[in-house]
Amino acid sequence: MEFPAYRPRRLRRTPALRALVREAVLSPAELIYPLFVKFGKGKRDEIASMPGVFQLTLDQLPAEIDELKRLGVPAVILFGLPDVKDEAGSGAYAENGIVQEAIRAIKAHDPAYTVITDVCMCEYTSHGHCGALDEHGCVMNDVTLEMLASTAVSHAEAGADMVAPSDMMDGRVGAIRSALDAEGFSEVPIMAYSAKYASAYYGPFRDAADSAPAFGDRRAYQMDPANGEEALRETALDIAEGADIVMVKPALAYMDVIRRVKDEFGYPTCAYNVSGEYAMVKAAAANGWIDEKRVVLETLVGLKRAGADMIITYHAKDAARWLKEGE
Repeated sequence: MEFPAYRPRRLRRTPALRALVREAVLSPAELIYPLFVKFGKGKRDEIASMPGVFQLTLDQLPAEIDELKRLGVPAVILFGLPDVKDEAGSGAYAENGIVQEAIRAIKAHDPAYTVITDVCMCEYTSHGHCGALDEHGCVMNDVTLEMLASTAVSHAEAGADMVAPSDMMDGRVGAIRSALDAEGFSEVPIMAYSAKYASAYYGPFRDAADSAPAFGDRRAYQMDPANGEEALRETALDIAEGADIVMVKPALAYMDVIRRVKDEFGYPTCAYNVSGEYAMVKAAAANGWIDEKRVVLETLVGLKRAGADMIITYHAKDAARWLKEGE
């Protein structure tokens, strides 16, 4: 039998050769770590459905930031758990709200560390939906835009380096951009949750952030998992309104969407490796069914290969540790 001149296995023979031709390279510098922050003192409460992830009080943040810096993880994204919720979600845009206080705590400890903030209402409203409701229990889009814009401005005033609206209201990127610019924050970028799907993978997050809707679901404003073309339309709208980074969420079941968004727009693209994806890996690893390290790194490299420039992931600390060990 005559073999072809090109033999792919030649370049797989040694670790050094494999590294030379590696196409997608993962680095801790491309990872963003989510933090759940709450009021109180001395608390670091593990989330049952997300082993290794904690709800932290403000005094715990300096040590957390120091650890992330040592690992080479350059940024966090903050999610807040307010003490009190109301119909208007007023804790989201309060001057002394939990996220605003967390930004100040991190910046007081390390002014140069990058702080991104999630901008949404679901953690702050008593009904758990992502905006103001009408008499029929439907989220009012344009009223909610004002709430989101106020929240983003309050985060910028507290010192946030970037804001990330996750609500999926129509026009929210434009409303936030206009509000930030009007208040003198034209240099604060927006990471838009551009293609955010109404996904079953969010279950553990709703435990972590206490943000499950009190009734119904979010399919009237988050995207249908069946739709890919719509993701491109949503992303185009966000870019036209002033988004600096676009995002696809979740990640694993939507790698095709990540690839299409990157190919279509060439914009900085974030993938959100969400709570359910994290919890499944943790559960399987705890049962000895998978090699956690290999599965995590393979997943994150796969997201890079699909087109992600950065990845929000609860695996960030472990992944950064493992990558450093492999250097």
